[in-house]
Order: sequence, then structure tokens, then C-alpha cells
Amino acid sequence: MTQHWTALFSGQGQQFPGMGQDLYVQEPMYRETVQLAEETTGIRLTDPAVWDDPAHIPVAIVTLSLGLFRVLRQDMPLPQGALGLSLGEYSALAASGMLPLAATFPLVRDRAEYMNAAGGANPGVMAAVLRSNATMVDEACQQAFRVGPVYPANYNTPGQTVIGGAPAGVAEATRLLKAQGIKRIVPLKITVASHTPFMAPASDQLARRLTDVTFQAGQFPVWSNTTVTPFAVDTVPEVLTQQLVSPTHFGADLQASQAAGQTPVVEIGPGTALTKFASKTVPGIVAWHVDSVDTLNALRKNWSELNG
Repeated sequence: MTQHWTALFSGQGQQFPGMGQDLYVQEPMYRETVQLAEETTGIRLTDPAVWDDPAHIPVAIVTLSLGLFRVLRQDMPLPQGALGLSLGEYSALAASGMLPLAATFPLVRDRAEYMNAAGGANPGVMAAVLRSNATMVDEACQQAFRVGPVYPANYNTPGQTVIGGAPAGVAEATRLLKAQGIKRIVPLKITVASHTPFMAPASDQLARRLTDVTFQAGQFPVWSNTTVTPFAVDTVPEVLTQQLVSPTHFGADLQASQAAGQTPVVEIGPGTALTKFASKTVPGIVAWHVDSVDTLNALRKNWSELNG
């Protein structure tokens, strides 16, 4: 029997058409969260069509994630800790109470605008390097830099690293890695080189924006992708600012959060990327995901059986 669990909050990339609409119909707490997000951002999130607009995807993902978290709290205790991938850190901070809920949605809206502007001024590409190791990827990026700037951007699992930067640099790093026998390198459908120095203008804007936000002690620790330690109230703005230009370390975060004792993890938000990362990083871990009415009902059943 367990009452302990760890929350994983999804980042971008696995959103899907019609996301959250079944939850809006069925769950009053979820509906309340959508309405709050609409009121605080001015984005018509009560209109299903708005959720499929690429310009609003970050706010939609955080709204889905926080709406689901608030629904889960009706059936489950607080998690012992949380972590998110990139954008998911904002969901995790809000879930913990460190970031006020009403301030979260407009902050996420503005962060997305800063990133899009930085990407427009300095376009980049990203690619996932599979079945490799971080040292090999790091060395390839260093060698490829002579052709064009390229950086490790996401250390997702021991065997998966995402790289980002100028198209020429990413292409050269890809060539070097394939020459060393890496067979799977998957270009990502993105024109923003997140978590690299390409995001420096967005990072500067975010730093100014965060001076308007008051953070407070949370109800549970939230592990930072940037520092691989729990966020501290007095340094949250600095760490979130650095997050835009620094690589994420989700795999190391997950291992650190589980060091005191393994708990089931629940990915909250669209897709199953983080549950897959968890299974590859911590063998044998119990991992669930929730992003719809069907997966919510399945999670409720699994949790009840585990704690029955």
C-alpha cells in the first residue's frame, strides 16, 4: 500500500486535436481551471477551436495539466515531489503553490511570445539523438560548432539527448554522430532552438517579466531541470531565466527525485513522453499518464487498486 507518488508535468510536443474537451464536459474542477485561464490571459479557452491554434499551445498545455492536477487532488494526496519538462516546470511550480495559479497562465503566455520572437530573429532547429550517450553527443556538438553553433539542449534519458542550434551546425553534428554508428537521429518539428543561447533575447525579457511575480513556499518540492535540485523561493526567477538558455536534465532530475525511495510517477498533461523517459531512466518504476477522461478513469482505478 502506498500514499506516495511523484507528479511529472508534460512539456510541448505531444499536444493533440481536441485536447481537454472531454474533461471540460465531465469535470467541474477542470472547467473552473479553464475559465480562470481564460479570464487571466484574455485567450478564449472556452472555445474548443482555440486549443488547436499553435499560438496558444503553451497556455493550453499548462491549463490542461493544472486542471487535471486539481481534479486528481480530489482523489489522491499531494505528491511527494514534482518535476516538469521545460514548459512543464511552470505547471509543477503552480501545482505546488510556489507560483500563484492566477499568475501562471499570463506568465506562460508571455514566455511563449518571447520565445517565438527570439526564434523569429534567430531561427534554429532541433533533433533528438536516440540510442547514444551524452558524452558522445557533447563531443559531436563541440566538433560541429566550427560549421555552425549547435548545443545539447535536453538530456532526456541516459540514451536520448536533443540537440539544437543553427541548421548547419545541427546537420554537421548529425553527420558526425551517424559516422560513429548512431542510427536514429530524428529532426523535431520546431523552428525555435529552446534551451540554447539562441534564446538569450527571450531570457532577458523573461527576467524582466518575472520581477512582477511573487513566489512563495510550496507544498512539495519541485525539481529544476536546470540545477537538478529543488527550486528555492528566492532563486526561482533566476533559475527560470537560465532555463531558457541552458540544457534540461530531466533524466537526472527523475533519478534525484527518486533517490529517497521509488514511488509511482504520474505524467499529467498531453502524451506519454515522460512516462517513457521514466521507464528508461528508472527500470521497474510504476508509471501512468493522464490527459483525457479515459486515462483519468484508468488512473483512478489503478490508484484505488494500489491503495485498496
